[in-house]
Amino acid sequence: MGFLESTVWNIFRSPHKDAIRGKSPKLFATPSQSSISQFSLPSGDYSSSSSTSSQSSSSTFWLSPRTPSRWSPRRYVPLTIRSTITKRQIAVMLCLALTLVVWMVPPPAAWRKRVVHITLPQPASTPYQVLRPLSTTTKKHAPDPLQWLKHNTNNKYAVTSRSRMLNSITSLGHVSTKPRAALISLVRNSELPGLMQSMRQLEFHWNHKYQYPWVFFNDEPFSNEFKQATQNLTSAKCYYEVVPNEHWSLPDWVDEGRFMNSLEYLGAIGVGKGWMISYRHMCRWNSGFFYKHPRLKDFDWYWRVEPDVHYFCDIDYDVFRFMRDNNMKYGFNMNILDDARSFPSLWSRTRSFINAHPELIHPDADLDWLLDPHNSGDYNNCQFFSNFEVGDLNYFRGVANEKYFEWLDRGGGFYYERFGDAPIHTLSVAMFVPKSEIWFFRDIGYQHDINRQGPLSFRDVA
Repeated sequence: MGFLESTVWNIFRSPHKDAIRGKSPKLFATPSQSSISQFSLPSGDYSSSSSTSSQSSSSTFWLSPRTPSRWSPRRYVPLTIRSTITKRQIAVMLCLALTLVVWMVPPPAAWRKRVVHITLPQPASTPYQVLRPLSTTTKKHAPDPLQWLKHNTNNKYAVTSRSRMLNSITSLGHVSTKPRAALISLVRNSELPGLMQSMRQLEFHWNHKYQYPWVFFNDEPFSNEFKQATQNLTSAKCYYEVVPNEHWSLPDWVDEGRFMNSLEYLGAIGVGKGWMISYRHMCRWNSGFFYKHPRLKDFDWYWRVEPDVHYFCDIDYDVFRFMRDNNMKYGFNMNILDDARSFPSLWSRTRSFINAHPELIHPDADLDWLLDPHNSGDYNNCQFFSNFEVGDLNYFRGVANEKYFEWLDRGGGFYYERFGDAPIHTLSVAMFVPKSEIWFFRDIGYQHDINRQGPLSFRDVA
């Protein structure tokens, strides 16, 4: 077979026919006999051996250069496995392996950036819950009340004869670290026996070790008998103050006729002390005037003491120092439920105040525990039992609490209804104080009438 014939023959037998697709059609023309004879070679051994080599060379000559093959991960897979696995499966396995490596290998230190968490306001869980920004900041050096109690119990700061001497000698330049605090009581002359019981127990279990002064308030001057009897029960100093008349009288904006109708109505339906004029004055004074009295301007903390109460167990730490050192604003001993008929408009007025002054609501305040989800989110009447409370006077003197009290007072709720100081203090603290600055004195045994709180060691709840 001649060179041209073998070339054409190899072209049509070649498995790479597609490689020359698109070439000139002259390549596929059938050669004429003259052209074949023109290129024929003499027969012989040389011709046959040359024919074989020429066939292979002609195939290479007529074929277009083979395009470089694309890289494939299959070339690294053993042949025995390559026949049973597809390219797609190999790609999936490589992706999974790469993901695992990225997940397990920690990033270089240069890649680590500070992450800023953005917390969006949560949707209201009740119809009247105020939307407020959620605080994402945490105080690195925030006080730890439990640790404070562990290190400052056993009457560590009890007043000794030496400390009394240093406090009395001002020329030495001694600066006392004792909190400026007082035990306060709003009491009448006729309540002397009940107050003496309260003083005896609190002095015996606590104040004889810390010597905080007593401040007594009355809407009339105290009798000499009252002063002598109370002073004999304590070695601490006692003050006897009269409530200013403007703080214990009907305001000018209150309709007296409507007020008298309220007294008659609440007394008829059986609301406790709803018929007593003096009780309305007392609730109003305890809600928004006690901390304004001139005698208390030299104090920062108070502990409210009522007549006819009981203190069961020893208190072996300075309560006021605990409140100050741990940045507490309010301390309570128990929660109660009051008669909702005595303040039917209190929550609606509080909602209107929140809508008018949303900037006063503390970002970390919590009102959810005071709202009833089964009653359209209304106030559930739960409140701190304010007959026992330890508080920061500067908090009550603050702008937020003052505006809230004035808002309620101008509405006449203390006289048209029977707003009490307990729910008002509760709502004020819940709106303007974070939960971390409210303390439950569960370790102080206390009883007032039928309300009783049993002592519990802080070590049992740590």
